[in-house]
Amino acid sequence: MQAILSIAIVTVLITTLVLVWRWRSVKLTGQTPTRLFAFFAILCTSGLDVGLIMLPLTEFSIYESEYVYGFTNPLAIEFGFWGFMIWSFYFLTTIYFCIVEPHVKIFEIKAIKLINVGIIVATCAFTGYLFLTSLPIYIEGITQGFRYAVVALVVFLAVFSSTDIRYVKMLSLSSTWLFLFLIFVMWVYSDVGLIGLVGNLMQIGGYFTSLHEFILPISEQHTFYLFWWFAWSIMIGQFVARFLGGLRTWELLLALLIIPSIPIAVWFSVLFGIYEKGQKINDVVNMVMVFVGMVFVINSLDSLTRLYTESMDWTVNRVGRWQYVASHWALLYSLILLYQFTPLEIEWIGLLVIALYVVVAILVTFRRKRLIEISSIQNR
Repeated sequence: MQAILSIAIVTVLITTLVLVWRWRSVKLTGQTPTRLFAFFAILCTSGLDVGLIMLPLTEFSIYESEYVYGFTNPLAIEFGFWGFMIWSFYFLTTIYFCIVEPHVKIFEIKAIKLINVGIIVATCAFTGYLFLTSLPIYIEGITQGFRYAVVALVVFLAVFSSTDIRYVKMLSLSSTWLFLFLIFVMWVYSDVGLIGLVGNLMQIGGYFTSLHEFILPISEQHTFYLFWWFAWSIMIGQFVARFLGGLRTWELLLALLIIPSIPIAVWFSVLFGIYEKGQKINDVVNMVMVFVGMVFVINSLDSLTRLYTESMDWTVNRVGRWQYVASHWALLYSLILLYQFTPLEIEWIGLLVIALYVVVAILVTFRRKRLIEISSIQNR
C-alpha cells in the first residue's frame, strides 16, 4: 500500500503545481460565497480534527525515541504530520469542485455519487470513533457506558446542527474562537512564557529544512496519517469550494498552506512545552480539552453530514427535521461502532479515495471537450 500512497502523493503535488501555474489568476467563487474571515474560520475548522486536540501529547515521546524520526525534532515531526504540505491535498480537490466538476459533472454519475457518499459517511464515523477511543486518556476512570453515551450525544448534536447552514457557519466561527481560547489557556497553564513559546516555534523550522523527508511515508504512523488525509481530502474540497468568495487560485493555495498552519504551530508548541517539562494536566484542564474536542467533532460531522445528505437529497426539506436527525444519527453511530468492533480501518477509506482520484482523472480525459470553457475563465 505504501507504493500506491507514494505515487498518489507525488501525483497530487505535481498536479497542484501545474494547476497553480496554469490557472493562477482565476477567481474562485462557490455556491455560497462568504466574507474572508468567515471563510478562514471554515477553512481552519473544517479540516481540523479532534485528533489535533487529543493526540499530540501521546505522540511526542514516540517521535523522540524512534530512530526513523531522528532527522529532526519531535515538534517538527508532529507539525509535519498535520500542517502545511498536507493542505495541498485539500487545494487540489477544492479546485476540482470549484472549476472542473461544474463542467464535467462526474460526481453526478450514480456510481460515483454513491462511492463519494460512502467515503464521507465512513470518514465522519472515524472522527467519532477517534473521539470515543481518546476519551479514557483525558477522563480518568470513565466507564464504557458513559463513553458511548457521550459520543451518541455528540453525534446527535452534529446531525441536528447540519439541519441548517446557519448552525454550520456559527459553529465554525465558534470553533475557531474556542480553539484560540484553548491555546491561551494551555499556554498559561504550561508556564513556558513568551520566550519558551517562541523557542518552540523556532523548532518547527526543522520541518521546513527537512521538507523533502515528509513527501513520502516515513513510518507506519506517517502512513496512517497520509491515508487519513486522503480520506478527508475528497470531502473537504467539496465543502470548502462552496464558500469561496473570489480568491484567486494562487491565493487559495497560500491560504490553505498558511492560515491553518499558524494555529497548529502555536498549539503544538504549547503542548510541546508541557511535554518537555513533564507536566501532568489536571482534571479541569483535561475537561476543557475534552469540551473543545467535542466541539471539533460536532463541527466536522455537521459539515460533512450536510454535504452527503445534499448530495443524495436526504435533506430536511424532503424527509422532515426529526426523521432526518434520527436516520442520520443511527447511520453515523452504527458506523462508529463498526470501527470499534470490526477490523475496519481509515487506511481502507484513504485507499478508496486514491482509487476514486484515478477513476475521476480517466473520466475527465474522456470529457475534456467540456473543459474548453475553463480556458475562457482565465481570460476574463
